[in-house]
Amino acid sequence: MTSSAEPTASPARRREVIDALRRGAVPATGLDLFAVGMDRITAAIGDDLTTVTTGGAVFKAIRGEYGSGKTFTTRWIAERAKRANLAVAEVQISENETPLHRLETVYRRLTERLATAAFPPSALRAVVDGWFYALEEDVLAGGDVSADDPAALDTAVGLLLEQRLAVVSRTAPAFAAALRGYRTATLAGETATADAVLAWLGGQPHVAAAARRAAGVRGDLDHFAALSFLQGLLAVLRDSGHPGLLLVLDEVETLQRVRSDARDKALNALRQLIDEVHSGRFPGLYLLITGTPAFYDGPQGVQRLAPLAQRLAVDFTADPKFDNPRAVQIRLPGFTHESLVELGTRVRDLYAVGATGTGADRIAGLVDDEFVAQFARAVAGGLGGRVGVAPRLFLKKLVDVLDRVDQVPDFRPREHYPLTLNDTELTDVERNAARADDIALDDC
Repeated sequence: MTSSAEPTASPARRREVIDALRRGAVPATGLDLFAVGMDRITAAIGDDLTTVTTGGAVFKAIRGEYGSGKTFTTRWIAERAKRANLAVAEVQISENETPLHRLETVYRRLTERLATAAFPPSALRAVVDGWFYALEEDVLAGGDVSADDPAALDTAVGLLLEQRLAVVSRTAPAFAAALRGYRTATLAGETATADAVLAWLGGQPHVAAAARRAAGVRGDLDHFAALSFLQGLLAVLRDSGHPGLLLVLDEVETLQRVRSDARDKALNALRQLIDEVHSGRFPGLYLLITGTPAFYDGPQGVQRLAPLAQRLAVDFTADPKFDNPRAVQIRLPGFTHESLVELGTRVRDLYAVGATGTGADRIAGLVDDEFVAQFARAVAGGLGGRVGVAPRLFLKKLVDVLDRVDQVPDFRPREHYPLTLNDTELTDVERNAARADDIALDDC
């Protein structure tokens, strides 16, 4: 067994990856430890991140069937974005909780899921506090105000705040007002008011009227102000040391299942977002969406709105190996048996690095490359031969095998692990593909 695991990977990173795979989930971090097939897009994504960190804006669409790795790819990009010191936010689009045509809801989810390399979600408070600290440092660096004069410092910071947010304040003066109210409440030790004002700034509804009055704002954030608040958030991020934001809108294909009127509004909202990105309104924004081919090509998705279809049009008639990763859409070809086996061996090697006692030697002998290939065929066979649907379940089952090999001295996976696929552990797509019978490894 030749280890492909990153030798410098910390035990905590390995554990987080393995724990997520054990649950059948995509890890939030550490994806570079076992990523497969990313070489073809690495350079293009690097160029996009460079564009964003230097004040530009980028829109990109990821397309792929279920199991092709859309979530994995976006989180892999998110890890690279964090290394470039960008903030990231992953928002799941859904009909009831986060409808795309309600941009105020999208903004609220963005602030709830906002993360940086140093702070997990929600990092909004850390970002805002860091921004005010940067403003204070800039004021003091000017030499006209002393730190020993709090009143003068506060006044100077307020003036600098207005200057930095002048563009945003033309369309959303409430954004700057809320920031002023948050700072005032924080300096006065009024924690409850500060918390409420920050919640309002993050788009939360039903904030106490007293807190809103204290900050000089009214009502709740609406659809039309959401884009201005996003513009303001980007300005705050930039001045607090984060050159931009990667915003992922995941599972946009759910728009196909909503009422036609809501669908049309959502598609138009997406068109508006793309146009605003390209207009230069959002310097430092990397907007990334994911969807199935049916969403991009079918009559109930992008094709329903001609202007949006034109903006997302890419010719995918050629062999996938000739795809242009700089195009507005990136096509994920999905897994083959060979790439599934490669993925499995990388996860096995990563697991073996952290195995206890003699576990690493047992893993090398019992979960060798031949076993991984056989196991991949078995899982895919249990899903009607649909390899593209298999990765999640394959990795979940493989980690289960590795756990048993590591912990039970007498366990022999070829003899003691009859592979079964139960409805309760399958997603809807996997369930539709699965056979009813159990699959024996030696039959595959």
